[in-house]
Parts: sequence; structure tokens; C-alpha cells
Amino acid sequence: MPYESDGLYEHGDDPGPHGGGSPRGGSRDGGPHDGGPRGRRGRRRRGFGEAAADTEDGGALSSSRAEQEAPPGDPVERARAICLRLLTGTPRTRKQLADALRKRQIPDDAAEEVLSRFEEVGLINDGAFADAWVESRHHGRGLARRALARELRTKGVDSTLIDEAVSQLDSEQEEETARELVARKLRSTRGLDRDKRLRRLAGMLARKGYPEGMALRVVRQALEEEGEDTEFLGDEGF
Repeated sequence: MPYESDGLYEHGDDPGPHGGGSPRGGSRDGGPHDGGPRGRRGRRRRGFGEAAADTEDGGALSSSRAEQEAPPGDPVERARAICLRLLTGTPRTRKQLADALRKRQIPDDAAEEVLSRFEEVGLINDGAFADAWVESRHHGRGLARRALARELRTKGVDSTLIDEAVSQLDSEQEEETARELVARKLRSTRGLDRDKRLRRLAGMLARKGYPEGMALRVVRQALEEEGEDTEFLGDEGF
């Protein structure tokens, strides 16, 4: 299934299919308010793991069609059809699919049977999902490890898999991305006083999950390169 990027890197690689290959790049909403470009005009394209905005509960419209195709009265077949339909649209974690089945009132035993079978054959792979999510959201939106881990927790990914996924990034790579984000945002802060520029740029990095010390250091260096005197700037939080 295709994935499209629209974030930090305009021509970045796209993440590969769920559960295979080396998923790359891609974003869903990098915009001028957080330092990312808007991309092409018109309707925003979906990024990795993002359900269509016009579907109920991340795919209920599609799952309703799937239910019509499944034999009536067979909850296992209904669950299978719903999961296949949802996975065709975008990768999902096991918890996301379990939640969708619960909302469609699929019995727990039927849901467990289908979900376990899907895991066995690789159609559900939370580890691959987490790896692809980190790759896509870091390169697409510039999110740091802390923010990426928070997002994966909300999708029900196991903490061990989250730790393994975010370990793809190290402090050096995070700092390099932070510098790129600040460089993109720096021009829009010109004309503001020095302290306000510092707070705005450091706050942008904080919202993306960067440690406070790193954010302040990167922003100060960027301002110094523009000729700003940062020697007397305070170290208070932002």
C-alpha cells in the first residue's frame, strides 16, 4: 500500500509496507506553525498510520462494507473481514484493531482468535509498526524520542517494543534534526526581541519532545550565528 510524505523533508523516502522492508520517511502534518513546510496545495495527504478523516472510529465506514461481505452470524468471519479492510487502508497496531472490533460488537473470543492468527502470519506486527512510526514521524515532523514514545503508547504498543523502536535515534541525530527545525523557523522570528525569539524557538522544540537543555543550546547557537548576544539570557524553563 502506498504511503505519502508531507513533512520536514520534501523529497524524503516513504515508509514501506507494514511489517516488511525498511520503512522510510513520511509525515502527516508538518506545517508553518511547527517549523515544517506545508507541501503541495490542496487537500492534505495522509501520512503513516493515519486513518482517513471521513471515517468513523478510524475506519468504521470501510469496516461496515466489510461486514456486508462476511457471512452473517459468523463473528470470526466478520472480525476477519473488518481487520483486513482496516489494514488495507493503513497499518494498525493490535490494540487499534481490537478496539475497532469491540466497537463493532465482535465477541471477545472471536476477536482474540482473529487477532492472534493475524499476528502469526505477520499481518499484525507491532514491532514493525513502531519502527516505521519512529522513522516516519522523526523525519517527517521532526519529533524527538520522548514525543514518539508518547504517541506509540497511545496506540497500545508494548513498552519493550517502544524502547527498541526509539533506540533507532541517538542524541546526535536528535540534535541535528533540532538544528534543522530551528533553521526553518528562525526567519519567521526575525523582528521579535531576543528573549521572545528564544522562548518561541525553544518552545517549538519542547512541543516536539526535545530535552530542555538541548533545545536551549541549539536555539542559542542559532541566534548567535545571526549576531544576537545570548550571553545574558537566562536558563529558566520555557
